[in-house]
Amino acid sequence: MMDDEVVRRRKWMGRERFLDLLGATNLIPGPNSTEMAIHVGYLRAGWAGLLVAGTCFILPAAVVVSFIAWAYVRFGALPQAEAVLYGIKPVIIAVVFQALWALGKTAVKTRFLAFLAIGALAATLLGVNELVVLFAGGVVVVLWERAIRRGNGAAGLVQLPLLGGAAGPAMAVASVGFGLWPLFLVFLKIGSVLFGSGYVLLAFLRADFVERLRWLTEAQLLDAVAVGQFTPGPVFTTATFIGYVLGGPAGAVVATVGIFLPAFVFVALSGPLVPRLRHSKTAGAVLDGVNVASLALMAAVTINLASAAIVDVPTGVLALVAALLLLRFRINSAWLVLGGALAGIASVYAPRFLR
Repeated sequence: MMDDEVVRRRKWMGRERFLDLLGATNLIPGPNSTEMAIHVGYLRAGWAGLLVAGTCFILPAAVVVSFIAWAYVRFGALPQAEAVLYGIKPVIIAVVFQALWALGKTAVKTRFLAFLAIGALAATLLGVNELVVLFAGGVVVVLWERAIRRGNGAAGLVQLPLLGGAAGPAMAVASVGFGLWPLFLVFLKIGSVLFGSGYVLLAFLRADFVERLRWLTEAQLLDAVAVGQFTPGPVFTTATFIGYVLGGPAGAVVATVGIFLPAFVFVALSGPLVPRLRHSKTAGAVLDGVNVASLALMAAVTINLASAAIVDVPTGVLALVAALLLLRFRINSAWLVLGGALAGIASVYAPRFLR
């Protein structure tokens, strides 16, 4: 959509410059779509454009998600809402799986990267901290490519188990009292270190809010993901929903600012470096490793959340049908989520109507 609007229709920049910016967004943490909008605004109107473009890209989605969060807090326990979420959750699992499949075909370009992805998935499932997995993925690929350039591939392989051994287990689980400042810091951290697709956000949210802080349940996290996927705008507005559920309107504002603020900073810092980044072999190797590790995080969280979403035969069928429609016919995920909601309502109320 940005390519059509910015390059073809308005001719604000050429295709080559647009691709340079796209590559730059993949080399810095944060939501790619939001960072592309910020890049365009900066090139079009400087610092004022940077702020206007980023804010206008985020604000509509944040407002819509906040309204849905308000309704969720007020009516979420009603049978009607439960029926809707019952049908949506398995569809969301299929949507994430489809994204994982599509991104995997692009990111896993060699057998080595495939082995790295398997190792990263195993480490994540064993409890290794997600930041360690991402960092190790980038480092391992850099070492491997340097070893290949020196004609010594075996040396690079030796580094794999060493890095894996150095990665300590995740922090011990401990329930922490809720506060707006801790909420801001958690989302600021996530926005500062998250590479890859917005779906990788699920792994970070689960690690922090479900396992470490225990502020959310698995079911609440799935509800948040469903809202972030169904509403227009960046998937990162899932943070807005979580913030509202935990802290009301103030929590929604704090969470949204926390997760999106790093994107503005990173774009401002990286913009002048774009021409150099695209020619750097080391930057490309780091990106390959981080992308593969990100996919492993996505796969791990999909496995964990599927157990909370697929609870019986009907939800299993919904997930399977949604996955087939996404992979075979590329149906817009929003329509599938709507279909899942209708199926959930029908599954609850149709038997009562027939009686």
